[in-house]
Amino acid sequence: MKPIASEVVENVEQPVVMNQETEEIIDYSNKGLKELVDLFQELLDKGDVQQLYKYAEGIKAAFYKTLKKEKIAAGFQPAVTAVAQQAEQAAEAAADAVETAVEAAADAAEAAAAEVVAPQEGEEVSANPFAELERGFKDLYGQYKTVRVKYVQELNQKKEENYEVKSKIIDELKVLVENPGDLGTAYPAFRELQNRWRAAGAVPPTKAKDLYETYSHYVEAFYDYVKINRELRDLDFKKNLEAKEKLCERAEALADSDNAVAAFREIQKLHDEWKEFGPVDKAHRESIWERFKAATSVVNKKHQAYFESQKGNQQQNLEAKTALCEKVEEIAAREVKDSNTWNALSKEIENIQKEWRTIGFASKKENQKIYERFRAACDKFYASKRDFYSGFKDQMQENMDKKVALCEQAEAVINSTEWKKTSDYLISLQKQWKEIGPVSRKKSEQIWKRFRAACDAFFENRDKHFSDQDSRYDDNLAAKNAVIDEINAYELAGTDADKEALAAFQARWNEIGFVPLKDKATVQNAYNKALSDKFGAVAEPSDRVSRFKKRYGEQHAKTYNKVVTEKDRLIQKFLKMEQDIATWENNMGFFAKSKNADKLLADLSSKIEVAKQELADLEKKIKSMDEKESEQENG
Repeated sequence: MKPIASEVVENVEQPVVMNQETEEIIDYSNKGLKELVDLFQELLDKGDVQQLYKYAEGIKAAFYKTLKKEKIAAGFQPAVTAVAQQAEQAAEAAADAVETAVEAAADAAEAAAAEVVAPQEGEEVSANPFAELERGFKDLYGQYKTVRVKYVQELNQKKEENYEVKSKIIDELKVLVENPGDLGTAYPAFRELQNRWRAAGAVPPTKAKDLYETYSHYVEAFYDYVKINRELRDLDFKKNLEAKEKLCERAEALADSDNAVAAFREIQKLHDEWKEFGPVDKAHRESIWERFKAATSVVNKKHQAYFESQKGNQQQNLEAKTALCEKVEEIAAREVKDSNTWNALSKEIENIQKEWRTIGFASKKENQKIYERFRAACDKFYASKRDFYSGFKDQMQENMDKKVALCEQAEAVINSTEWKKTSDYLISLQKQWKEIGPVSRKKSEQIWKRFRAACDAFFENRDKHFSDQDSRYDDNLAAKNAVIDEINAYELAGTDADKEALAAFQARWNEIGFVPLKDKATVQNAYNKALSDKFGAVAEPSDRVSRFKKRYGEQHAKTYNKVVTEKDRLIQKFLKMEQDIATWENNMGFFAKSKNADKLLADLSSKIEVAKQELADLEKKIKSMDEKESEQENG
């Protein structure tokens, strides 16, 4: 008979008795009622029953502790019924007990909570504002218990099904042992049964021991009965040894892990895998098992030490949390008057709260007290912030109303042609705009664009007007130069025809409009000179006197021939400078939004100050001329 593959099974080792440490308990004491309800709802929505089972009782205990404290704080201290007291005690016991005690307390809490029902129709509704929140939580907890019961039922049902599958495998194994037949056929069948056995899941704990012992018995009986040769048996021993050595390596790696809780959970899974592999040879059987148990022992001890260290660190945690409380209390006591400072302090408070969450528990006696102190300090800070912004919003709305009014005033004069008056008016509106405080950030840009658009519209109209006027002035200059050329080219006849020609030249000159200010004195002097040179005394410049009289009045016109040219130049320069200053001041209203605004504003402010001083000097000179003219006229 040719050699065939073999499967060797040792006696199934009993699993290491694990230290049933309490699972790491999350601190929910820093969460409010609404947060706990939302957290419970989130766990329900995920549908992870194992995770629900892990955290549900802790959340419930925290909820009822917090509910009790907040009821007391709010002045609601109704008489505690025996049923309600039983539910609360069960929930508190659940938060501190080991897994089996948590489950028992949860069942007790569920039974007690089931008796506390919402008021039926016709019953008096409680005035307690916490009642609805408590009912909502009980409803969520009831949903969890329903899901949990269903899950356990399905799990138990599955275990029973697995038990039936494995029982049938044992029956088939028994038949194979009793009637092995040809080994070439029996051995593959035997391997198939082993694979099916491993693929089947867990069975009810109460039936597991007998089931595994029976399976092990028939496996060993199969090898004994068929008397598989030594070489094939050793080959299977070797494969099993290699597999268990890998499990030892994984267990030893867990022994070096810094996460004691996660390592403890993982080592239990390795024990489940260990049971699924067959035996090794007798020479290595004890040593490999001792190696695996040694790694398991290290993990168990680190798990125990982890929870012991938590107790040792509680005083340090209390001191760290006390320091954070003092920080928040100091911040909450400050007097803050601007939103930038509030935002900076809010960020600081958030960072302190993040740091708080990184600190572990204090002692059971002190943990709730220090949390309540921390929460009170935070609440004080945020209450002050709310009070500030409540008044700040009213002020911002008032500022918004003022800016809307300025927009409406600016929009009302967009089409005005009173260029100087309207320019001054808009500049005054811009100054008022700067003096108004802030508005809401969401509306700030929008209202500013509206105001700026109205100002821009007027100044664009003004600039276009003067641009068109400058173009006409250039045409007038060319026309006047042509008249001067004709005067210079005129040949005198010595008769009345010369007077007629003079009158014609003067009429044409008067019909021509204004010229650019920079050329006005030059062209006027050229015209006067041409008339004087060509026509002599006949060429009195009555046309300029007439226009000057219309512009500046009778008094100025009488002394025109003596001072009008210089005074006219000063007046024109004064008007031009006034217009420039108005334009510069208008521009300053928009530089605040531009890049390098500070430098531009400083340069322009300096330029305006110089211009205003020059404007004042011009005004003095013009007034001085007026006074001299008055003296001459009165003299």
